[in-house]
Amino acid sequence: MAEAYIVEALRTAGGKRKGALSGVHPADLGAVVLNALVDRSGIDPAAVEDVILGCVTQGGEQSFAFGRNVVLASKLPDSVPAVTIDRQCGSSQQALHFAAQAVMSGTQDLVIAAGVESMTRVPMGSNFNLHAQAGIGEGPWPASIRERYGVDEFSQYHGGQAIADKYGFSREDMDAYALESHRKAAAAIAAGAFEREIVPVDTPDGRFAQDEGVRANGSMEALAGLKTLTEGGTITAGNASQMTDGASAVLVANEEALKRFDLRPLARIHNLTVTAGDPVIMLEEPIAATERALRRAGLGLDEIDLFEVNEAFASIPMAWLKVLGADPGKLNVHGGAIALGHPLGASGTKLMATLVHGLRARGKRYGLQAMCEGGGIANVTIVEAL
Repeated sequence: MAEAYIVEALRTAGGKRKGALSGVHPADLGAVVLNALVDRSGIDPAAVEDVILGCVTQGGEQSFAFGRNVVLASKLPDSVPAVTIDRQCGSSQQALHFAAQAVMSGTQDLVIAAGVESMTRVPMGSNFNLHAQAGIGEGPWPASIRERYGVDEFSQYHGGQAIADKYGFSREDMDAYALESHRKAAAAIAAGAFEREIVPVDTPDGRFAQDEGVRANGSMEALAGLKTLTEGGTITAGNASQMTDGASAVLVANEEALKRFDLRPLARIHNLTVTAGDPVIMLEEPIAATERALRRAGLGLDEIDLFEVNEAFASIPMAWLKVLGADPGKLNVHGGAIALGHPLGASGTKLMATLVHGLRARGKRYGLQAMCEGGGIANVTIVEAL
């Protein structure tokens, strides 16, 4: 079978909600990373055959063929098509899967997978209640689904809390995990670990190039002072991912494109896995998806050098570690979404940029990325640094 390679992987720094990136239109934010991919790889922009863009909240400024609008805002020519996809938090990770499948099949040779989310300008969930505004319909879950699963709605928060309860994680356990995420992220920034992957963004207030949500001076005392989201729960704003504005993109090529355009890849895509399970507990599925990915890749967990498991809530990577018995020293070594933020549709290719550059900086070989997603779905990607 033909191979798929990552030629370049970039992201913006994460902007806090209503923070540094709040003055940038989401299409312009996406254009920044597309332009940087072109500049850094040296490709002819017209050689790009498609842009597959993940975005979760497709409304307002992120509506009306949003992926195409990102292309139109960029230096890519009008001849480059685009499509917008929603696999919830894994949207741009799935975009990467689709791009890899396209080049592996030979139907296309050079494809960009990307993601954009402005959680300031298009708030999370703002597209849920359109039925109420229109005075018609009942929302995303019809009675048939609600009756089948015995719920009024599917909530990622309730899923994250259910996982914490199932595995016995205390509030202190989760806060300690969160504090460590901030510590690792602050250390990574101080060491310049993100410099290769971050693309500066010119904003109305100046140039932005450093993740904004990292609390270098955080403490257990400060975390303990935050209210839980529900009475008796363990999840707080401090041990959950931060609402974030951001964009990311990966340039994917097959061997034909590498030769034709004289490209040097950063990594080879080794495995693409997506699975689905219980839509109520919802966020536990990365465990099963990781197990399947490793089986299909013919790899043992101990052969993976670095893991990126999205920190939607602290309970998610904590459960993943507990069940699989993975080495915590290999997990989210530069911090995760609790510290660096979770720009929804952009997080998939954002984490891939961090994973690929982290592997190469350490001289390591295999990396695995896992993402929990709404609806009980999970994407896992295994890459091999070159």
